[in-house]
Amino acid sequence: MSIEPVRSEAELREIVAEPAKAIANKAASRIDAESRRFIEASPFCLLATTGADGTVDVSPRGDPPGSVLVFEDGRSIALPDRKGNRRLDSMRNILRNDRVGMLFVVPGVGETLRLNGRAQLVREAPFFERMTVQGKPPALAILIEVEELFLHCGKAFLRSSLWDPQTWPAKDSLPSAARIAKSQTNSRVPEAVFKAALNLDYKHNQY
Repeated sequence: MSIEPVRSEAELREIVAEPAKAIANKAASRIDAESRRFIEASPFCLLATTGADGTVDVSPRGDPPGSVLVFEDGRSIALPDRKGNRRLDSMRNILRNDRVGMLFVVPGVGETLRLNGRAQLVREAPFFERMTVQGKPPALAILIEVEELFLHCGKAFLRSSLWDPQTWPAKDSLPSAARIAKSQTNSRVPEAVFKAALNLDYKHNQY
């Protein structure tokens, strides 16, 4: 297979023109009132972190709307960390490189909010009470100082028809999570065992 790589920004700009000035300069350094409403309505976001060696990780985060706290000055947010697989990929990365990126999604809405900033891990704070779900506060939270915030257009959602149920594949046409886990680990353990373990974890290990 023959490929032709792009090796410089100048070469890249030969292919893609410069953006309009308003778009190039659209990033804000704080969260405004309307962006706050969007974040507080978002039940799902993606958190990108980078390790000391430059490896990148993206982690999905989901909670009831309003669980991500936006502080009054619009300069910081706090993201609760819920129970997971205990690999702590995002957490370990933040301890080594505090720069993070986030993408906030609202179901049915094509536009997203992108946020970049610096993060620190918090084990105790007064705002933990506001993050309590089902009577359980998080064991940890990620406190992020906002450096950049901007709206991302909905073209990716339009092209993918992500919110159109008629385009969604039938569930029985896809491999189950249990089957994928078995395949990735090349395990001889029966698929049913993986499925039972996942279902048990989903039922008892959310908060």
